[in-house]
Amino acid sequence: MSTPITTCYKHTDRAAGVSCQRCARPICPSCMTQASVGFQCPECVRAGRRSSPVMRLRDLSGTRPIVTEVLIALNLLALFGCLVTGGSIGGGGGTLSDRGLLLGYGIEYSSSPGGFLAREIGVATGQWYRIVTGAFLHSGLLHLAMNMLLLYLLGSQLESLLGRARYLALYMACLVAGSLGVLLVSPATPTVGASGAVFGLMGAAVIAQRRAGIDVWRNGIGALVVINLLLTFASPGISKGAHLAGLAGGVAIGALVLSLDRAVRAPWVGTLVCIALTAAMFAGCLWAADHWAQPILRF
Repeated sequence: MSTPITTCYKHTDRAAGVSCQRCARPICPSCMTQASVGFQCPECVRAGRRSSPVMRLRDLSGTRPIVTEVLIALNLLALFGCLVTGGSIGGGGGTLSDRGLLLGYGIEYSSSPGGFLAREIGVATGQWYRIVTGAFLHSGLLHLAMNMLLLYLLGSQLESLLGRARYLALYMACLVAGSLGVLLVSPATPTVGASGAVFGLMGAAVIAQRRAGIDVWRNGIGALVVINLLLTFASPGISKGAHLAGLAGGVAIGALVLSLDRAVRAPWVGTLVCIALTAAMFAGCLWAADHWAQPILRF
């Protein structure tokens, strides 16, 4: 005997995954707003806003994207740090960038009274922090602005859907996936930018919207992915490894997290899975950096 499928009270053509914690209406993923306990429907969210004595800047779900804003602030601070250490607004650079950019292995030369000094730098020499710091540095204001615009548009939606902890864990997983792509494809090429993580958010957003029954071609996210992939292969100087690995990581991890959300209904499980995958990919970055002389993948 089969169990009848409960449909969303608002979108009758979509299956309802859970019920509203306040009114018990059946709701689909696109109608869910995470509350302190469970999820709420749009009507209950609006009712809660009206009863609130203070109105704050909010996204579509009614929750301010704090994590996304903090990530953007960190990227802005990194650009400022590059500027005060010798970088330029148009081309980035500076001592901070040199110390933090992603690089599997390289030689840094500096002048000295007796001539020039050379020292080994990169992840392969023990500078493992570059796996993360490179994603907060950019080659100028335009590079930063493009990435931060996409980070805000995509991140605020995913933060609303997943909650702050899972969203941050997903972001870091996508970031490290992008770094792994760089170290697999071009470990000896200095690389900066949050685009690996942003591509990961694009991939996760596609999965989330498809699972919610939303046509990704009609709402524009599908076209956004295609355009960015075309630019990846058409434009010189763009890290193909970071973009492709970030996108693949976002799709895979996003699908896994959303599947776990339906299966176990415990957000912390998805957070732990993201952390575990991030640790595994971080180890992969260390391994790939050690093979800098013979890149694992080539384009």
